[in-house]
Amino acid sequence: MRTVRTIFWVLITALLVAFIAMNWHNSDVNIWPQEGGYLHFSWPVGIIAFVFFLLGLTPMWLLHRISRWSMRRKLDSAERALASVKPSYPPPPTDSFSATDDQ
Repeated sequence: MRTVRTIFWVLITALLVAFIAMNWHNSDVNIWPQEGGYLHFSWPVGIIAFVFFLLGLTPMWLLHRISRWSMRRKLDSAERALASVKPSYPPPPTDSFSATDDQ
């Protein structure tokens, strides 16, 4: 499974690098309106797409990590509570036979 995951991430990285390389021409990004026009930066389109992809991915990734952390805490707490409970098994049955009864 680890090999499949590695192949998947290598493929995604290669696609991302190819997208950035094919879209390397600069584009103006207007950041803030000013009196004489806009405050703008001239960035490659691939970098702009990657930055905004990361900006969109970050909140969902954080939500995922927080929910996993919370569920792990709940599971650990439940496991500790279960381990502290002593089972109430009935006593094992005693054999009414003794070694002398076999004769």
